[in-house]
Amino acid sequence: MRAGGEAPHQVLGRLRFLLQCSECFRRARALPAALCYVPREVQYKICKDPTATAAAAARSLLSVWDSPGPARGGKRAARATIEVRKGGCLRATGEEYCNGAGLWVKLSKEQLEEYTGSHGLEEGWVLAQRFGGGDKLVPVDSVDKFQWQNQTLGNGYKPAASWEQVVDLTYSMRLGEKPRLVEQDEAAVQKFRSVPPGWSYEHDMELGRFLYDHSEEQLQYGDCMTEHVSNIEVSSQMGDCGAANLMSNQTHSFWESDGPPGQHWVQLSMKKGSIVKKLWLVLNGNDNSYIPRRVAVYGGPPNRLQHIRTVLINENSFQSVCILRNMKFHLPVLEIRFLECRDQGYNVRLQGIKIKSFWEWDLILNSDVFQPARLVRYPLLEGVDSSVLYRRAVLIQRFVQILDSVLCYLIPLSEDSIGTFNALRNMKPFLLLSKQSTALIAHCLQSSESTPPAILPKLNINRQLAREHRANPALDRSYRHTVFTQLYEGLRSSKHNRPLDYRWPTNHTQWWECDFVTEGIVDNGGGFRDTLSDVSEELCPSSGNVPVPLPFFVRTSNQILALPALVWKQLAGEEIDWSKDFAGVDAELVKLLEMMEGMDREAFEFMFGKELTYTVVRSDQHVVELIPNGSNTVVCYEDRKEFIRLVQKARLEESKEQIAAMRAGLLCVVPQPVLDLLTWQLMEKKVCGDPKITVSDLRRFVTFMDFLPNDTRIQNFWEALSNFTSEDLSRFLKFVSGRSRLPVQIIVYPDRSNLDAVDLMPQASTCSCAFFLPSYSSAKTCEEMLRYAVYNCVSIDTDRTWDE
Repeated sequence: MRAGGEAPHQVLGRLRFLLQCSECFRRARALPAALCYVPREVQYKICKDPTATAAAAARSLLSVWDSPGPARGGKRAARATIEVRKGGCLRATGEEYCNGAGLWVKLSKEQLEEYTGSHGLEEGWVLAQRFGGGDKLVPVDSVDKFQWQNQTLGNGYKPAASWEQVVDLTYSMRLGEKPRLVEQDEAAVQKFRSVPPGWSYEHDMELGRFLYDHSEEQLQYGDCMTEHVSNIEVSSQMGDCGAANLMSNQTHSFWESDGPPGQHWVQLSMKKGSIVKKLWLVLNGNDNSYIPRRVAVYGGPPNRLQHIRTVLINENSFQSVCILRNMKFHLPVLEIRFLECRDQGYNVRLQGIKIKSFWEWDLILNSDVFQPARLVRYPLLEGVDSSVLYRRAVLIQRFVQILDSVLCYLIPLSEDSIGTFNALRNMKPFLLLSKQSTALIAHCLQSSESTPPAILPKLNINRQLAREHRANPALDRSYRHTVFTQLYEGLRSSKHNRPLDYRWPTNHTQWWECDFVTEGIVDNGGGFRDTLSDVSEELCPSSGNVPVPLPFFVRTSNQILALPALVWKQLAGEEIDWSKDFAGVDAELVKLLEMMEGMDREAFEFMFGKELTYTVVRSDQHVVELIPNGSNTVVCYEDRKEFIRLVQKARLEESKEQIAAMRAGLLCVVPQPVLDLLTWQLMEKKVCGDPKITVSDLRRFVTFMDFLPNDTRIQNFWEALSNFTSEDLSRFLKFVSGRSRLPVQIIVYPDRSNLDAVDLMPQASTCSCAFFLPSYSSAKTCEEMLRYAVYNCVSIDTDRTWDE
């Protein structure tokens, strides 16, 4: 289903369908039957494994289970066996189920009796596609069925047999007789349509977030050579420059071939079930004639390698070059053939090979994803049967697939277009799973870009004065010494040739240049990032024991502009909910009003008596009247629900003007369609980064250069950081990069300032996000030195000498 290729009646039909689905999700009702469609019968043909022997290729034995069988490593016994000869077909129902073993299809009682002669099973399941390879069952139309359709309904007739076709036929207006639907499997459809007990819209939203967090885009692995490659072979090698060097990740080692040109290759044996998403060659740029100019990639079984692509490497490339991406299935062997070198060179030198790959079962929705350990962060999903979550997730994926097909018609691609996504705002949380939204956001941002200034504004920032103000904000009510005010004054448009609109290309990563008074800095990005962190700290101090330097925000439990969901939802144009969203601002008030609504008269009068009036205290501690003369009007028991409504309205709208101003400011930089496409969670992440940091999160963004694989410095480093809290890790990030949140790429080098010394203080270059790791006598000492550095070294002092 491709966006942009639909007829007008299809688009309108899908919009009707989406609106109905959205309402069903919202009210936790049974979803439309078209979304849940499952054909009553499907013919499957055996596709043999190309690596199988001739004897095995002649027939297939399919084990039958009374339910979808065990995942990898399971030992439950099958109930029966079906033999399918080469070229034969298998009749099954259209119901499918996927777990860690692979994709399963269901056989009805009648079909089981036909193939096995057994009368003891009401239903059976066979493995149609096994993760990691093997024979496959592929759905096809039978010859008898095809001939019957042609004789009865005319040549070229094909009834609707997929759920997408059923959606179009059910919801699209068309002239003439509609094609018939293939009979549906009533039991399977009802299984999809039934709403789980206690299920709500919030459950679907949490399930959508789970699917997003466990999607391919979020599975950010580092180099997977060790995990997913079982063996490396090379055509030849020069001396000690062998295949092992391709995995050593060292700048001083490399593989070098030894032989005539055009006959050099590297062969990777991939572990079963791995799927390559990206493959890079790490070039050795010391001699141009050793750099490959043209390479070909082959893949498949060892004895049947097929050409995948040929790559011409850019003459300006001297580091890493991606030569393969986005494979859809497992390739047992990958072979890289070097067809030609630069400058007519004979041999090839490679510093290494890097792979980003995944296990096949991690890329396909299956019930084993919903393991209890993975559901800990999703309390609404805990305790729900994995098969229930799996089927509901399948429906969400189907819904998003239709949404993707018409998304470009829903979102105006220019700011002058009429209409927004508001008509379908209930669907917005599902945009996390949309593949089209990312492309549309990129298009909108690119089409609205402006030319960045040729010369960056240069600002003089006195952070010492800002720290003094932060210690005692009451001394200066004008807040002129804060970094925020210093930035504002320095960037005022009247001081520059033209206003700065900040709609610049994404590769323009520095918006101004800083000169920190009394600090030695040459700002190549580190100082700029430092000022952003300083402003965030002034607006929302991370410590609850210090005064607020700027009175623009009321302190909550959030840190570093991680504002409550109440604010982010309004900025993103999403609906807000009192019970769920305002609890992040004033949980006690939410509980009090809930308790008040359920009170009887006696409890109400005992608790409040004549003291409760039509007033409420806002977040800024100002008392406001809810009705005229409200401070002198006592709330009666009969009127308590109206009082609750007025309190909720007043508190939800207390920051309405400020949030409108923030949204107006956002729209000056970000086009309206982008805000329509961003969920509030994605908006928060793009503005603030990840609020919580773990060592496992940090590992994905750290690269070690010029270390041996088993270097004790690396071991001490990770052992030290494993004892850091999230706040400690945030401080470490700021020490290295000037940012206090992920994502940020960090490169760690050995500290060469004093090669023989141990237990020195670490150093960092915030402009290049580089960290220089000394040798430490123990992991404990490393932890102590790192923690001292990240909490006490807050100035930038080593970029230049004071003589400069």
